[in-house]
Amino acid sequence: MLTQVLEISKTTYYASKDRRPSQRSQENDQLKEEILQIYEKSKRLYGAPKITYQLTQLGWKVSLKRVQRLMRELGIHSIIRKKYRPASNHEKVESRENLLKQDFSTTSINQKWSADITYIHTQKEGWTYLASVMDLYSRKIIGYSYGKQMTTSIVVDAFHQALQNQQLKDGKHLILQTDLGTQYTSDEFEGLLAQYNVRHSYSRKGSPYDNSGIESFHATLKKEEVYMRYYKNFDEARLALFQYINGWYNRARIHGNINYLTPQQAEDQAKMLA
Repeated sequence: MLTQVLEISKTTYYASKDRRPSQRSQENDQLKEEILQIYEKSKRLYGAPKITYQLTQLGWKVSLKRVQRLMRELGIHSIIRKKYRPASNHEKVESRENLLKQDFSTTSINQKWSADITYIHTQKEGWTYLASVMDLYSRKIIGYSYGKQMTTSIVVDAFHQALQNQQLKDGKHLILQTDLGTQYTSDEFEGLLAQYNVRHSYSRKGSPYDNSGIESFHATLKKEEVYMRYYKNFDEARLALFQYINGWYNRARIHGNINYLTPQQAEDQAKMLA
């Protein structure tokens, strides 16, 4: 008989045979299902902190360590890709005043904006360029322009779009942080800022932390979208960027540094309190 072969008592054998999964085990199985749903809904981009937050919003009392362990058991993790770094520019750059000095604190929208350009590769046209403008309160991308050349026109277009989207006619209470790129120090762009009474703050040469808000967005864009795909041409990339920025980043992606709101929710909240 099997109990004799295994050298265990009949009582122990039948008890183990009839034993059901513990309540903790059943709860872990349910948690795993919830984790997978949140993970897939985020396009497999969320890591344990954001998944933990969303689980608590659904009523679960669960720790970060537990979620991390269950994610390891499921074999899932946030997508990470190496960030592209363009070759450095050895041209002499004249330093200008840094008004923000890495003080990104704000009390509402349209107080401090951040702007920068990043590189995006396509198979047909080669390198293309995205100029973005972020509101540092909401972390929302309030304007952007995508072009085949890194010209002053794309930063001007992105800024115009930000003004239009924010319905801002006078920027006397606004500071814009940019790097010392020729597009941002051009007479055309400086004249545009002066026209709207916007104060221009410049990052120090070789100090990406002076403009960390927009740098972080571009790194996230690369990790979650650009490095996950191969764009055949400019138009395909343009559509993908529109879907990512307007459909995902601004309206669906929660951010830990704005209390796990989406940028759109943070902006709407600020407007309600104004």
